[in-house]
Amino acid sequence: MEIIYLLSSIITASVTTVFLSLRLALQSLLRVVFPSRCSKQSDKNGVVFYEGVVRHVRRRPIFHAFEYPVRYALVDLDLATAALSLPSSFFTSHLSADEARRIAHTNGPVFFLTIPPSVGYEQNPLSVYYCYNLEESTSHLEKCIAEVTNSPWGERVYFPFDLDSDVVPKSLHVSPFMDMHGNWKMHTKTPGEDLLLDISVQHPDLGNYFTATLKAKKVRSSQTPILALFFWFMPQKVAIWIYWQALKLWWKKVAFVSHPKYHNPKYKEEVLTRNQQLRCPFTEKHNGNEQPSPETNKSTGDGRCFVWKDAPWPWRY
Repeated sequence: MEIIYLLSSIITASVTTVFLSLRLALQSLLRVVFPSRCSKQSDKNGVVFYEGVVRHVRRRPIFHAFEYPVRYALVDLDLATAALSLPSSFFTSHLSADEARRIAHTNGPVFFLTIPPSVGYEQNPLSVYYCYNLEESTSHLEKCIAEVTNSPWGERVYFPFDLDSDVVPKSLHVSPFMDMHGNWKMHTKTPGEDLLLDISVQHPDLGNYFTATLKAKKVRSSQTPILALFFWFMPQKVAIWIYWQALKLWWKKVAFVSHPKYHNPKYKEEVLTRNQQLRCPFTEKHNGNEQPSPETNKSTGDGRCFVWKDAPWPWRY
């Protein structure tokens, strides 16, 4: 079933991408031929562009490492929703600024780090909301929210984390070559001229066996490009790189791990238990055992909540 979902995703995305790429090429040509008749995009309002590299390193049970170039947008969600040339479905499928503030318990600006959809397709295994607090006339980065999506399975989870080396239980089946045991160690810093995001997997048997790192630099304002052209084919390239590396892992005979929903339907409750052990290591129980439904906020009573929901198909645009 998982293979069927993957193949249907690839076929549908390919057809949509070809059609919308031809339309984008025509629009770009019209801008060159009739610049005065084409409305100028205001992509600079509330958006910062970054270029960098994502690197993955797997140390066990076999060594496997690769990296690929990426382009990201850091979007001020209070300013840029009207300025960006993106369909409204993009914003409705992600957190709004107010929703992010409620989850993070902050009162300031919210910046969304993401790869915008391109020619009908979006691929973001991980996006991050940077949530600021306002104090008098200044603001500082208080909390981050991770948005993790596993496109082939159509699932997504949100959870807040501290920007300085927080440890969070693994809460989503992202790779078919990793089980659900262990934790994610998350680290980032306030976005500026440089952008850094580092995630490592702490496994009870394999130790710190996997690391994913994003390092990027801000695109100078004098070179700020048109969003549609800057991110043309970027999500598709990310998907191709990920699936190609998955094929290499399969070729190296790394064990395939099926989704826990097929053999452990209570894995979300186990995530909450592990989170409580991480946050309150000397307390076995906290605030009772009542569990809300999977589609709502699940909190362990320590201020951290997990929100599981269905993710829209990546080719919906």
